[in-house]
Amino acid sequence: MTALFDAALECLLDTEPARKCEHVDNLYRHWLASEVVFEEGYSPVAITTPGRPSRPTLVHPRDLPKRSLGTNEGRAALIHAVAHIEFNAINLALDAIVRFPHMPRDYHGDWLRVAAEEAGHYCLLSARLGELGHAYGDFHAHNGLWDMALRTAGSPLDRMALVPRLMEARGLDVTPGMIRNFRKLGDEKTVAILERILEEEVGHVEAGTRWLHYLCEAQDLDPEDTYFNRLAHYLGDAIHCPVHYKARLDAGFTPSELQRLERLCSGK
Repeated sequence: MTALFDAALECLLDTEPARKCEHVDNLYRHWLASEVVFEEGYSPVAITTPGRPSRPTLVHPRDLPKRSLGTNEGRAALIHAVAHIEFNAINLALDAIVRFPHMPRDYHGDWLRVAAEEAGHYCLLSARLGELGHAYGDFHAHNGLWDMALRTAGSPLDRMALVPRLMEARGLDVTPGMIRNFRKLGDEKTVAILERILEEEVGHVEAGTRWLHYLCEAQDLDPEDTYFNRLAHYLGDAIHCPVHYKARLDAGFTPSELQRLERLCSGK
């Protein structure tokens, strides 16, 4: 039998992307086969730097060069940016397991599933980069996702509100535009990858919605007000638009929440 938290921590600290993905996939397969021990009473593990390769070089978002999608390099750079997000998402899902071990067993099953699916996304994008003559690490990237993990490290409620329901939900909003742009270029291979990512990311955001509601219920908090209070606390209501209504509804957002998000976008 495999010990869940020790194995998840080992995956989180692994610095080699392909090996990390393989180990995460194996751990999830063992979980589905009931071959993983859920260690009650496990002490939380606080990781400041997850396992990641020496490249890509991490810079401030404003220092990332803008490239035209009409060039091969620009196309590869955008695919690389998405691959970087997916690689970070593996670490974020694993961190949600080892940092909050007191959460119910089903919570850990959800985030292990998310980690395995994010690993699948990364592998598809990495392979596509290879077909375009590039590899993960060839372009600079930023560390915004992991920075948010550290900012929400003290609260699973904040983590659910700010990572799946803010940063990953933003992916639901922007991926359809990327799909349209790659389709215009005739790049159906990348389109197929992005369509799979969009479909599965809805489930990741939905898991965040479910566990945010669970935590709010346990603390007798209103989920919608709590969510917007968290946004205001961490971001000062700086919300990007457009909002992908259908995808967010499928991910558990209510019409009321979406209307409030759109008002924040427009500054009303």
